Amino acid sequence: MASVDGKYQVARSTGRCEATGTALEAGSPCVAALCDEPEEGGFRRLDFSIEAWEQGARPEGLFSFWRTTVPEPNTKKRLLVDDEVLLDLLDRLADADQPRKQAFRFVITLVLLRKRLVKFDRREETDEGVRWHLSRRGAAHANSPGWVVADPGLGDDDIVDLHEQLGEVLQGDL
Repeated sequence: MASVDGKYQVARSTGRCEATGTALEAGSPCVAALCDEPEEGGFRRLDFSIEAWEQGARPEGLFSFWRTTVPEPNTKKRLLVDDEVLLDLLDRLADADQPRKQAFRFVITLVLLRKRLVKFDRREETDEGVRWHLSRRGAAHANSPGWVVADPGLGDDDIVDLHEQLGEVLQGDL
């Protein structure tokens, strides 16, 4: 079983544009970027003003990005990415072999299951471990390929911690 004692940390946003260093103002649009941290086997989040992004500012190790809005201070947190971003992350993490990335993929799977965007088809035990087989819900996706997600054997506390961190990364909680 994996533990989160600092092992799965993803840095929160600094509230500043990574390219220019200027503060990102509440209510303004920005681009959130998820970047590989090869040495750590995980991710870091960086934010960019729309202007900097449109002028070509891109971080090293860019894995995924999405447009979001800088939240007003003291407002209720809400997920500021759409369902397609979560599905894209699930796809993009398919070949992840680092435990941290596999753990994040598993938590994304749990979020997608909870949102009823994917359905659990079956569980398989292999020499490599437990695998979950999933498919996209809805008649429009009947012939779409499904996903096989490794169960990293996380404990309840680890899942809660990773879920909260994933929420912080995807919310734009500046």
